[in-house]
Order: sequence, then C-alpha cells, then structure tokens
Amino acid sequence: MTDTIRGWTRSCRCAEVTNEMIGEKLTLMGWCHKHRDLGSLIFITLRDRSGEVQLVFDEGSPEETREKAFTVRSEYVLAARGTLRKRSSVNPDMKTGELELCVEELRVLSTAKTPPFYIEDDAGANEALRLKYRYLDLRRPPMQENLLLRHRVTLLTREFFDQEGFLEIETPLLIKSTPEGARDYLVPSRIFNGRFFALPQSPQLFKQLLMLAGYDRYLQIARCFRDEDLRADRQPEFTQIDLELAFVDQEDIMAINEKFLARIFSEIKGFDLKLPLPRLTWREAMTRFGSDKPDLRFGLEICDLSDLVADSDFMVFTSALDAGGSVRAITVPEGSSLSRKQIDSLGEYVKTYRAKGLAWLVPAPEPRGSFLKFTTPELINNFAERCQAGPDDLILIIADKDNDTVLTALGELRLEVARRLDLIPAGEWQALWVTEFPLFEYDDENQRLVAVHHPFTSPLEEDLALLETAPEQVRAQAYDIVLNGVELGGGSIRIHDQELQKRMFKLLGLGPEVVEERFGFLLEAFQYGVPPHGGIAYGLDRMVMLLAEQSSIREVIAFPKVQNSSCLLTSAPSAVDERQLEELGLILRDLPLIELDGVEQTGIE
Repeated sequence: MTDTIRGWTRSCRCAEVTNEMIGEKLTLMGWCHKHRDLGSLIFITLRDRSGEVQLVFDEGSPEETREKAFTVRSEYVLAARGTLRKRSSVNPDMKTGELELCVEELRVLSTAKTPPFYIEDDAGANEALRLKYRYLDLRRPPMQENLLLRHRVTLLTREFFDQEGFLEIETPLLIKSTPEGARDYLVPSRIFNGRFFALPQSPQLFKQLLMLAGYDRYLQIARCFRDEDLRADRQPEFTQIDLELAFVDQEDIMAINEKFLARIFSEIKGFDLKLPLPRLTWREAMTRFGSDKPDLRFGLEICDLSDLVADSDFMVFTSALDAGGSVRAITVPEGSSLSRKQIDSLGEYVKTYRAKGLAWLVPAPEPRGSFLKFTTPELINNFAERCQAGPDDLILIIADKDNDTVLTALGELRLEVARRLDLIPAGEWQALWVTEFPLFEYDDENQRLVAVHHPFTSPLEEDLALLETAPEQVRAQAYDIVLNGVELGGGSIRIHDQELQKRMFKLLGLGPEVVEERFGFLLEAFQYGVPPHGGIAYGLDRMVMLLAEQSSIREVIAFPKVQNSSCLLTSAPSAVDERQLEELGLILRDLPLIELDGVEQTGIE
C-alpha cells in the first residue's frame, strides 16, 4: 500500500534548493536515484528533472520514517518533508552537493520494478532497449537536457519571429494528397468511403494561401509527415520551423533568417555567428566540395586535374576524359603517413559512391603512388602545384566518365578522410547559404523532368528563356542554409505569375486535368490577387540535434520511430479490428503479418 500526496505541496524542485533556504522546512518530491543504508544512517539521492539532492535519515528522524526509508528501492517515487541543512561532506559533482534534507516524514507515492538499465548519464544499454523503455530513458539527465534545449530553441524561435511581426497560424493536418516527391501518409475517410486524406509533407500550399489572404508574415512550428526510407537524421513524422513572407525577395528572406540564426547561437551556444553568412552557388559548392551541403570547418577542397592529364599514358585518366568525364583530386595534409592498407580501405569506401577506384600519389620528397610508372617528374610537379601539396602530403584522385560521380565520390571521401584523421575542429560552427540550385532534374525511372524543390519554385529571371529549350540549365530562386555540413533548412521564392506556373506544370508533364485535380483550389485562389512571396523551412529536430552535438535526431525527439518507421514503445503500427475496416470501406489483401519485434530489433542504425 503506497501513500498519497494529499495535503502536501512541493516546495521546489530537487536541484532548486539554495543556501538561502538552510533551516527552512521543505517538501521535496522525485524518484529515488540511489539508496545507501549505513545502519544508523540512510542516504537517498532524490532526483527530478532539475537534478538531485541528498535526503538523510539519522537519529533526528522519527523511527517510523527511518523504517520506511529502509524499504525504499531504486526509482521509487517519494515525497520527503524535513529541514534543509549543510552537508558535513561536500559532493562537488552535484549542483546541490553542499546541502541535504534531514527528513522528518517520508511518503512512498509509488513503488517500482528494477529498471532494465541504469538511469545514468551513460545508460550502457543498446538503443533498441532504450526506445522500448523510452519513458525510463527520458529520465536520464542527458535526455532531459536535450528536451530542455529543444524547448528553449522553440521558445526563442517564437519570441524572435513575434518581434519581427510574424503571426503563428496553424494549418490543417488532414489535407488533399498531391503525390509529388516523397510518398504521402494516407488517412481513409469513414464518411466518404474510398476517398483519402493525406498527412502534410509540409504546409506549403496553405502558407502560400495565407500570403494571398494578406497575412504577410507567417510562422508555424509545423508537424510534417513523409512515408520514405529513414536514416539517422530522418523520421516519418518530424517538425519544421515553417516561414513564409510576402512582398519580399531572396535577399529579404536571407537577411531576417541570418538574424534568427545569430540569435539562436548567441542564446544557446554563446557563439557569435559572423554575419553576413558566406554564400556559394550550387555549382560552386559541388565543384569545390562535392556536396550541396559543404562542411567548411576544414579544407580538402577538390581540384581539377583534367587538363594536366589530357596527354597522360594512364588509360584510367584518358578514357574518363574521352567519355566526357573528369579527373579530380583532394590533398590530404601529411597523408604520406597513411599505410597502403588505409589507402586501400579508402578506395573501397569510394566504390560505395559508384567510383571505380582511387588513384593516389605522394609527390615529395620521394615520389610514390599507384600510377607512378605513367607519370613524369614534370607531371608530378604539376600535380603538387595544382593541389597545393607539400612534402609528406597525399593526393587522392578519382577519374570517371560521369562528372557527378567524380564530385560526389570525392565529396564523401573528403568527409571520410576528415573523420578518420580527426581534421574537423571541435566547438567550431560554420554556416553558409547555398543558392542557385537547378530548377529541374531528370527522373530516369519515369523518363521525365521533376522539380528539385517543388513545382511552385520560381526560376531565376535571367533563365526564363531557357525553360522550354534547355530546362536542365535553368537555375531556381532556391536557397539552403547549411551548418557544419548539414542542411539546416531550405526555401525558395515562389511563382506568383499564373502563366509562368502553367509553363512549369507543362514542363513537369502535368496535364490540365491532373493540374486541376491536384492544385485547382490553389490556381483558383491565385486569380484573386497574389503578392510576390517566398519562404523557408528549418528542420527543428535537426537544428536541435546539431546544437546538442548529437549524431542522431532520435536523441532530441521524445518518442521517435526506428528505421522501419515502427515504434518500439507502443508496437505501432498495429492491426485494427474488422469493424473499423468495414466502417472505412476497406478490405485487406491476405498478406502475412510481420512480427514487429523481430523487425524492430534490426531497425536501429
């Protein structure tokens, strides 16, 4: 039989006790973190979200209270009433290490089983177990710190944009399916059997309608849903800081968002983000770093060797050039110390990005490399000069007939080398804008153009003449904000001209009937006067992950899914009964059920 809380009110949280309270009668509540029985003395470390405080039961405590304290075990929920006093032995590792509560009355509000892992900073448990017992995992101080950080970022976001004149407006979660891009999560309608709502991949169309409606600065901490394959930085349900502004151009949007990021970094990390942020066009980012989200915290920039090897005797290089490809390289400082085994492992690594292999060269002081017999002293010197390779540096080279393969593989190799050789400086933050993305890309599977961003992204005005003649050369008024090699957010200036929007739909292979079915309500609205507008959306989960210096967004989400989109805690998704299916007008095919437990245990990256 446990006690009740009746008549007791908590004085403060555990770690909120201060020296000014010494001698006061306090009531504290929380979980038993540690229990030590020394016979005449019993110590209990009481824990809540604020931290810990020591409870002591000694000769000054009533016998009944001491007997009850003797029965307490780990994770029991307790209420303790007593007098705050100085500790005889200070614990410097505790915020309240100079204080303790001499308990006069103890209530056991709830007992607890032995938890499957320790509620410590380092639980020592695998992630699957932590997610299955997430409510216990969330008691651990690191998880509480992460969620507190998330709360602070969200609060700062609302405060900042409120001061800038934004209105927070909610948009619907049950919307019309417009299947472009990732798959929608569909919700069957009970009233309209055979019809479906979709959960929003973003509030895109509604925030554009809000601009048309006259709400010229919109904000939403928006829940979004995408039915796609997951990675460590993806979830089927996620949260965006979603913004839209009217009567603005790209420069206006960038300026206000730079101020926002500077405020976040100043408040959260105490870091002075230098403004204005640097900018790279998409093409420059790909050419120099092999990525549209380059990490600028270290060098290893890509250099083009194609002209130097045009007359080479090395067929790997010349065949790539003859096929319209390129030969490019990165320079690894003091990389000559890498063993042949280490270099070979890097060669295997780039093959996962479609590169056929990796050539290498140490140009000085004693040249050596994988293609040395096909070089001359002059060519080696030219390589060293072009790549700015000094003594003991290593040049890593990739050649391929496909330039995209060369750049992507070198971009990934650049990151892998930096990780292996510890070239990424700790505690440094490098943000930048990447601009002028391609407006279209070609979908080989469906043999048609698709929008890189979405079909409402405006092209650069100077590229409008290329829309029908060379659409893959058209650049978009789109921009991404990148932080330490991670895409933090992205947006674009939207199309507000009806004729230009029709041209876009036509290029995307969307006929009038399809356009009317999917976007008719938007096009109808645009006939009533729409201002120039644009916006941006940040991944809140990803932003907090970076600020918390975590490697997975699961560490900053209270109840995340695993890689196969299932929930280890609740065993969702689950079967539903026949009556629910009948109400929805659904008949399931006779498919074998997948046992979630077996799949979920392998669903962790």
